Amino acid sequence: MKAVIDDKIPYIKGAIETIVNEVVYLRGSEITSDDVRDADILIVRTRTRCDRNLLQGTTVRLVVTATIGYDHIDTEYCKEAGIRWANCPGCNAASVRQYVHNSLLVLGLLHPGVTIGVVGVGHVGELVAADCRAAGMEIMLCDPPRRDRGETFCGLPFTDLAEIAKKADVITFHTPLTHTGKYPTFHLADDEFFESLLRQPLIINTSRGAVVDNTALLNALYKNNVRDAVVDTWENEPDINTELLNKVVIGTPHIAGYSADGKANATKMALMAVCDFLKCAYTFDIQPPALPEEMRPTSNDADERALQLYDPRIDSAKLKACPSEFEHFRGNYHLRREFW
Repeated sequence: MKAVIDDKIPYIKGAIETIVNEVVYLRGSEITSDDVRDADILIVRTRTRCDRNLLQGTTVRLVVTATIGYDHIDTEYCKEAGIRWANCPGCNAASVRQYVHNSLLVLGLLHPGVTIGVVGVGHVGELVAADCRAAGMEIMLCDPPRRDRGETFCGLPFTDLAEIAKKADVITFHTPLTHTGKYPTFHLADDEFFESLLRQPLIINTSRGAVVDNTALLNALYKNNVRDAVVDTWENEPDINTELLNKVVIGTPHIAGYSADGKANATKMALMAVCDFLKCAYTFDIQPPALPEEMRPTSNDADERALQLYDPRIDSAKLKACPSEFEHFRGNYHLRREFW
């Protein structure tokens, strides 16, 4: 068995080699059809487009993405070609929760009297909604598939995006990116959406860049239809709109889910998918590194401790200072933990 693996997937080296004969590590954005021509297994992140162009004529029989999202995998082609695929649902949900929580802390919005609209209430959205509710915020939930199934969450029914546009002080997006079907999310937040906003909300996007029309968001910021924006996922990454980057209050290089805890979870789930495919036992203990000895909290205040552990303004300042290094910052991300 031969595996080709994105060289930025953490904690996988040494483990995968115990279950396959040959491993090749390559930069995800540069993996070609020639690289995987004689491979059996491909393990990627979002930068590798797994479609007919990459996979046709190869021996690949399993594609695993160590991410929640899988819009970079042409699942219809994989089905047609008999290629099994797997993603890692929920792997970094707690990491994204931390990012949203701490961004709201920084901006002084994590408190009673603030209404937040959570758009997309899956693994991530549920954690964000529960966290904000625990802080005393009013929460509104939008998830059309769950609404149509008659579901509720935290005892609350699901509403529609138009209602959230009228009443929310913060709107945070946690949907997958889909272009077709009953519930397409491509440019879910477009010019029409931004024109419909009544309370100048803060916009947060940690889902996929194209869920929010970046040009429409920039126009909304200039027109004061929104008070500000926190953007972690962008259209056309890594060639992002630098004018939008400079306009948002927090802009980061697609790292909301990049805690070491989330990365370890993703690698565990990716290895489990491989073991399931090979019908072998999962025997790995993938753990994130401990924080360095010198890194200790210096406050008893819960909010201050949270920001000492992770302050998204630091990642934002780095990207704003050098946006051309988007991929470098993402691929060489510092050690971040979710808990002291």
